[in-house]
Amino acid sequence: MKTIKIVGVPEHFNLPWQLCIDNGEFEEAGIDLQWTDIPEGTGKMCQMLRDKETDIAVILTEGIVKDIIAGNNSKIVQVYVQSPLIWGIHVAANSKYQSINDLKGKKAAISRYGSGSHLMSYVNAQNNHWETQNLEFEIVNTIDGAVDALTSAKADYFMWERFMTKPLVDNGIFRRISDCPTPWPCFVIAVRNEILEKESHIIEQILEIINTTTEEFKFIPSIDRTLASKYNQKLKDIQEWLSLTNWSQKQLDKKTVEKIQNQLYSLNIIEKTIPYEMIVK
Repeated sequence: MKTIKIVGVPEHFNLPWQLCIDNGEFEEAGIDLQWTDIPEGTGKMCQMLRDKETDIAVILTEGIVKDIIAGNNSKIVQVYVQSPLIWGIHVAANSKYQSINDLKGKKAAISRYGSGSHLMSYVNAQNNHWETQNLEFEIVNTIDGAVDALTSAKADYFMWERFMTKPLVDNGIFRRISDCPTPWPCFVIAVRNEILEKESHIIEQILEIINTTTEEFKFIPSIDRTLASKYNQKLKDIQEWLSLTNWSQKQLDKKTVEKIQNQLYSLNIIEKTIPYEMIVK
């Protein structure tokens, strides 16, 4: 039995992994796939790849591209979710801010530097023609930290996946004032280069197993009810999310990698661009 460590966010996107693990599919292939939930998100997972605390990360595309350029010794082996991530832009329910324009020059809560909530704050600012060099941030680590920061006015707004944040909106804690979809596929699977070199066959098996499940995932009987129950969502919200979400079994193409790098470079988030082959396996 070969032990492989994998990390991802505790969100509905990753239920296929849990199903495969619970059904013993990796075990049948002689793989002890050890999943760990990382509520802090992409910035934390990048650090775990660097520190060899995990072998694989199911991670936001722009976050891992940025970190590979900055020296993370990993590569993207596949797109996991092809559709964009819809980032909801949230304020405290009793906040005076009513529109996206009200947030110009205000402080964003982010899970950590290099996270999706950090990088997408720049994308959102660029979309709205704000000065990006003056953005201010409050590090909150998790969504619970964001609740504290917004309700105590330590930060003014928070960007997080729209549907996972919906219960906080429904419960009158947050108010969503806008959306900001990623202009590229949202999640990829990244693997440390050392593991790719030593265990390429195992990685191929893992991808084969998860891809079989994601191809069929939407057709699992009552999967909408399972997701709604597990992730504390209203059934109609999960049904909408499922209609907007498409998993992938293919590699990230060169044109998309160039687009991501060019946008990160234009925002001064990265200092250089690097060849496709250094980012993708």
